[in-house]
Amino acid sequence: MRILVTKSNPTPAGKFNFAVSGLRFPSWQIAITLVLVTVALYWPAMRCDFINYDDPDYVTANFHVLGGLSWENVKWAFSNTEQAAYWAPLMWLSHMLDCQIFGLNPWGHHLVNVLLHAANTALAFLVFQRMTGATWRSLMLAALFGMHPLRVESVAWITERKDVLSTLFWLLTMWAYVRYVETARERNTKCKFWYAATLMMFVCGLMSKAMLVTLPCVLLLLDYWPLRRISDFRFPISGLKHLLLEKIPFFALAAAASVVTFVVQKQGGAVVAADMLPFEARVGNALISYFRYLGKMFWPVDMAVFYPHPGHWPLMEVLLAGALLCGISGLLFMTRKRHPHLLMGWLWFVGTLVPVIQLVQSGGQAMADRFTYVPSLGVLIMVIGGMYELTRSWRFQKVVFAATGSAVIILCLALTREQLTYWQDSETLFRHALKVTENNYIAHKALGDALNDRGQTDEAIFQYQEAIRINPDFADAHINFGNALLKKGQTNEAISEFQTAIRLRPKDAIARIDIGNVLLKKGQADGAISQYQEAIQLKPDYADAHYNLGLALFRKGQIDEAIDQYQQVILSRPDDADARASLGIALVKKGKIREAISQYQEAIRLKPDYADAHFNLGNALVNQGQTAGAIRQYQEVIRINPNDTDARINLGAVLFNQGQPDAAIRQFQEVVRLKPDDAAAQNNLAEALRLKNESNAQAPGPAKP
Repeated sequence: MRILVTKSNPTPAGKFNFAVSGLRFPSWQIAITLVLVTVALYWPAMRCDFINYDDPDYVTANFHVLGGLSWENVKWAFSNTEQAAYWAPLMWLSHMLDCQIFGLNPWGHHLVNVLLHAANTALAFLVFQRMTGATWRSLMLAALFGMHPLRVESVAWITERKDVLSTLFWLLTMWAYVRYVETARERNTKCKFWYAATLMMFVCGLMSKAMLVTLPCVLLLLDYWPLRRISDFRFPISGLKHLLLEKIPFFALAAAASVVTFVVQKQGGAVVAADMLPFEARVGNALISYFRYLGKMFWPVDMAVFYPHPGHWPLMEVLLAGALLCGISGLLFMTRKRHPHLLMGWLWFVGTLVPVIQLVQSGGQAMADRFTYVPSLGVLIMVIGGMYELTRSWRFQKVVFAATGSAVIILCLALTREQLTYWQDSETLFRHALKVTENNYIAHKALGDALNDRGQTDEAIFQYQEAIRINPDFADAHINFGNALLKKGQTNEAISEFQTAIRLRPKDAIARIDIGNVLLKKGQADGAISQYQEAIQLKPDYADAHYNLGLALFRKGQIDEAIDQYQQVILSRPDDADARASLGIALVKKGKIREAISQYQEAIRLKPDYADAHFNLGNALVNQGQTAGAIRQYQEVIRINPNDTDARINLGAVLFNQGQPDAAIRQFQEVVRLKPDDAAAQNNLAEALRLKNESNAQAPGPAKP
């Protein structure tokens, strides 16, 4: 097979072709093929579940996201600075749209991630082909980018929607910028449109993930190579000045996004305090990480969702990494005239990693596979361009190039499929992380959460203890350990763990709620109220704290105060069915039956299988004389839970009063079958049978809810 490479000079849009054995393929066909292959490669992700690490914050336990694209939720997306310590409104809107369409079916959320990644793969091909005119090399770059196993974390992790979405806008920004350069060279008035489009795509990218702050620098790199814009100007200095002035709006937006991100992450607790991780430790880790990332790109094994930070790397390793970084940079700078693509690719890789290289420590990880999503393109530019230059004089260059590239792509396909298997659920993912890393306290804690959710409490406790052994200051592990101890009935030990979490993180509202829940369960409502109020003081808009405080106040008989708390919850979470159902119960206590009915109905609309809401609505409708509606509600409870004896008793009573004694007796008989030792159930049945045989029978009254 003879492979023909297209000319190396940029060619107008629509004129790119890929020729194989005399056949010519338009670029759009190649792009579609890349999309189809990428989707087929990642199709097993459709069978993956949500995971318990960050997915609850971003989707599964986020009431705003679960509520879909309502006006209130859209406003929250643009104003939120606390949830997940990110300001990324377009990312939030994309998750809301998923929930609007797919609900909590994980396959739909995974499908969107896969489609976005497939689009990015095709765009990478189209953008680099337009810039360089090198179709075959652009195809190889895009294929390796899209199919490398390091991409799995960004694609298979629903939380990392921000990676694939922001990169879509990154590549669209590059596409618009190339069109701007082309039209500007032609002195075409359309250049203003393309400049505005470039700026708009950049803004959208920043609103998806702040990592795009390095994109203005990448645009300058594109000016250097492959666009070579300096040669457009008679004097290089004036040309450079023009290019810098042209980027001022981009740099201004990037600076603003950087400040917002830092402030938001600091407020959200994502930025690690300097006294916990000194600057020299962060610098050492950054230098080492550059080469760890390169190692993962060339030898992608032992990948984990979380790489624990070692604290301090050995000094000699840090010095060696620093020397290599400087040496490589210097060498490539000296060869820049002969091999400009090598310097450009290296600076792309080094520069785009700066926001996530952990000089400003965000989270407890040393590095993360997802951080290579965009930087890897720089390495691919170097490797593919370098290989092409190295083999330029070879007689069978095209054959060797094609064979080597195909072999690497096939290997990537196999490794990516294997890596996808680890993302099927939380337990599998974190067991794998523990296998390939050491002292991974995050993996122990997350595995404990997965086991706890499956009822394997003893195994979960062991994992929490391991997490605490490795990192005694891990407050989240203490909290979840405490909740696992509660399941074992070890109340005092659980409270001790919650108190430890509060000592470690005095502003932690979650631990205070957990203590309050324990106290409320023990009947100590006053103590519980105090804890809930402390939590609200720390976090005024904490809906769970308001809800639990409402429950405690209701139990104390402070109905008006409880109603106020439930209403606070509904203000911040209009789609909270539990808050509406509890508000309905409180309104019934105040004699406001019609208002209570409205709340029960709304709770059922939000949560159709909410058996308690159906039951209480049935009782309220009986109170209002709406017996037909009450019958439907009790029947719905029985459909949801056939063993609900209270619903059968009340249904039987209403049916008897409606002149349907046989139907009522069947319900009472079912109650006796379900509760053969219940004297009250037997008395109800006996009374119904007796009254049936009397001419003026009266049905027994409804059971109390």
